[in-house]
Amino acid sequence: MSQPIGFFDSGLGGLSVLHEAMLRLPQENFLFFADEDHVPYGTKPPANVKKYVGEAFDFLLSQEVKAIVVACNTATSVAVADMRRRYEIPIIGMEPAAKKALELNGQKRVLVAATPITVAGEKLQHLMERVDIEHLVDLLALPRLVKFAERGEFTSPQVANYLKAELAPFNLEEYSALVLGCTHFNYFKDTLKELLPTEVKFVDGNEGTVRELKRRLAEIDALCKEGESAPQRQVRYFYSGREVSAADELRRLEDLLARLGEMRGL
Repeated sequence: MSQPIGFFDSGLGGLSVLHEAMLRLPQENFLFFADEDHVPYGTKPPANVKKYVGEAFDFLLSQEVKAIVVACNTATSVAVADMRRRYEIPIIGMEPAAKKALELNGQKRVLVAATPITVAGEKLQHLMERVDIEHLVDLLALPRLVKFAERGEFTSPQVANYLKAELAPFNLEEYSALVLGCTHFNYFKDTLKELLPTEVKFVDGNEGTVRELKRRLAEIDALCKEGESAPQRQVRYFYSGREVSAADELRRLEDLLARLGEMRGL
């Protein structure tokens, strides 16, 4: 059996990146690690997040993954640089796709929604300095969306009211795009669509992240070729190092992937 590709997130948001990879890399096996013991990361001290990421990497490497995708903007912002210094394995991080969003229009504003750590972090500030030449980007922290996502609450009145209140300070007619700068936010596209003008587009970094993963694996000749993978692709799930085996929990994960499939086209 071929070595799996490791995917890591603070919780279940990273399933949106795994879903993209499953579509684009059908020959590969995957291992998904959700740090359910410590979710959410976005409101915790950066030192704690670095510790959690290091522990997750130690586990993933013990499983002999051939690359690690940090499917979490917060973990990328806080810890990916340290992980790349520590390990030689290909490590693919994520950052809010502000550049892609700005290229959609070039004149209208762009709203980047992320976790508090990502919004306040140096990595995002440096990104804005590079790509937001015309100062068209506004930042919005949405910490409660991660908690809603983790309990599978995507379309409730509570979610809609929370988003309506957080979006109220912005004149949304001035915006061309909403950047989903946390992988958990992809679950809420239908609820957000009800609150946004029809011309506002959703932008996320999932496609670009998987494209970079594929490029990095091709560089080291580590992509599975036709017939090299197992007859049936294997995807294993772990919660903070504990393998998910209960049928009801595996069904829940499949339901979340199905929802992400529905959201992908919005």
